[in-house]
Amino acid sequence: MRTPVPEIISWPLGNIDSDGRLSWTRDDQSIREVMLNILLTRPGERLQRPTFGAGLLNFVHQPNNETTRHLIAGVVRKSLETWEPRVEIDEVQVQASPASVADVHINIRYRLRNSQRPAELGFTLNLSLPA
Repeated sequence: MRTPVPEIISWPLGNIDSDGRLSWTRDDQSIREVMLNILLTRPGERLQRPTFGAGLLNFVHQPNNETTRHLIAGVVRKSLETWEPRVEIDEVQVQASPASVADVHINIRYRLRNSQRPAELGFTLNLSLPA
């Protein structure tokens, strides 16, 4: 029997559907939004859950070197394994961007626990000072 994937209000809040209600995301989109929420939330930022989040933004101003990229990969894997029970993390790659010395590209390969279907989430994190 397949475990149903729960519906979760889309993140960030503020997406309004055609009826004027908060929109709901489903399946893969819901999972990707929750994963980004986990990765961009700093531990201590959420009331009642002080250990929630990865705090990727804490790496801003760090050098874009192999050590920093390795630390980012570890934080991504640990936080997603802790806080997103709907996925199994297969691989986390963090690579320097050829386009900018301040950018790192984060690619997460995972499988949905209810179907074992593979999926990916990729995004770029800029480690430099904000403009």
